[in-house]
Amino acid sequence: MVKKSFISFIPQEEKEENRGSVEFQIFSLTNKIQRLTSHLELHKRDFSSERGLRKIMGKRKRLLVYLSKKNGARYKKLIDQLNIGEPQNC
Repeated sequence: MVKKSFISFIPQEEKEENRGSVEFQIFSLTNKIQRLTSHLELHKRDFSSERGLRKIMGKRKRLLVYLSKKNGARYKKLIDQLNIGEPQNC
């Protein structure tokens, strides 16, 4: 398996200060999703990892909905930086 390095959009100083921020949590979950997706491309029958991926995607979706309700400008900026689609309405 080849590890891909993911580019960080958050500066190192902000990472250490704001690990609990919604943006950092979404960024972290997005990196995990990308890693699990590449893993599942190689191991198609790894159902436990697939279940973990679905759980992480659900958590990221809930955080994105929360951020969009609380601060639309920060939400739009984060969506553009991470290049992810907007979550569908629940």
